[in-house]
Amino acid sequence: MTKTAPIEHLSEAHGARAGSMNVGLIGFGTVGTGVVRVLKENAEGIAAKLGCELVLKRVADRDLARDRGVKLADGVLTADARDIINDPDISIVIELVGGTGVAKDFILEAFERGKHVVTANKALLSTHGREIFGKAAEKGVDIGFEASVGGGIPVIKALREGLAANKVESIYGIINGTANYILSKMTNEGGRFEDVLRRAQEKGYAEADPTYDVEGVDTAHKLAILINLAYGTHIRLEDIYTEGITGISQLDIKFAREFGYRIKLLAITKSVDGKVEARVHPTMIPAHHPLAAIDGAYNGIFLKGNAVGSVLLYGMGAGMMPTASAVVADVMDIARNIRTGAVRRVPPLSCPEEETRPLAILETESVEMPYYIRFLVVDRPGVLSRISGVLGSHNISISSVIQRDRKVGGAVPLVVLTHNALERELRAAVAEISKMDIIHEKIAYIRIEENPGAAN
Repeated sequence: MTKTAPIEHLSEAHGARAGSMNVGLIGFGTVGTGVVRVLKENAEGIAAKLGCELVLKRVADRDLARDRGVKLADGVLTADARDIINDPDISIVIELVGGTGVAKDFILEAFERGKHVVTANKALLSTHGREIFGKAAEKGVDIGFEASVGGGIPVIKALREGLAANKVESIYGIINGTANYILSKMTNEGGRFEDVLRRAQEKGYAEADPTYDVEGVDTAHKLAILINLAYGTHIRLEDIYTEGITGISQLDIKFAREFGYRIKLLAITKSVDGKVEARVHPTMIPAHHPLAAIDGAYNGIFLKGNAVGSVLLYGMGAGMMPTASAVVADVMDIARNIRTGAVRRVPPLSCPEEETRPLAILETESVEMPYYIRFLVVDRPGVLSRISGVLGSHNISISSVIQRDRKVGGAVPLVVLTHNALERELRAAVAEISKMDIIHEKIAYIRIEENPGAAN
């Protein structure tokens, strides 16, 4: 990598510009380091596009000693975030602390002092977005949050601006790189979930505590933001049905392949008859669908608008530099607004806060779709007829069956694909069958989306 000068006086390094704009960074971790690198390495191009220099005046972090691999000029680094918030010369504050505690305080204090904010904090925006966006509107300042969903993929801008003329019919998203990496490795290379997770942690693709990633919570945070943007609302996180990937086995992956599917952790929202679906769960999708080909730590968001049709956004959904790319792009957007006197030209949710409306959520129990159901049963005659009888009593019809002779822990696998069925009926049937003496282990079922993004 080519060495560059420390960030100090960028305007001096690249010739005369029409002034400069000061930025402050709170949180000098992985993404914060990436932001510093982007501002350093791309300084000349950024200045040319803005017509002014971006000057990183202060960086705040609790750890002042750690070597991040980038050098700051003397006096830039501070242990007190309020050195940035209270500095009248800093126009834009970047918050990369994370969490829903002190980060919220920093953002609200910055607004109170008339500063604009850029954040990557999906947990905070999905739980306290109404308050944060409301305060930004009250104080007449901008907030950028492109990096909160999809890393470097510009999905926020796409929904807020590029697709603003559309009624959003559906969004299907692979928006957690850790979960997608694990499922991709299990599918392509084999192995149990626990073993693949451990390897992902060793390689740095999964956190030491991966709960939010593998249980779908991180994906739900991001889906909440996408729903708010798509439909001009403030959805509650608890209204999103959330299920993770810890129960996915190699048996399920192999059977999915036999039926022509791949398993992905999907964030799904659809507009159906005036209500909106909001769910996160493992999903079988056809192997030929574009989302099925998204492997590793990559993200993909498949959107459908009533005017534009289908749109696929694809790229790195996390990581130092992709996320930093989105953060700095937001800083540049806000800098342009400041320079042209067009602050709050585009509201955070594309519509003014007073135009946001409550959203009618279609409960997952009322959703109708096909299902994959895997039973481990005793090997004797009449098992399939007993199971199919219960399914039929709950209005669930079978489209395909695979029955294997091989033993799994003393039982044989029996796999059923259903036609469209109501979730509540499926759950009731599974609960009833689970009590039968023919069942060896917990019944597994996975929802199927036959053609994500097709007309509803």
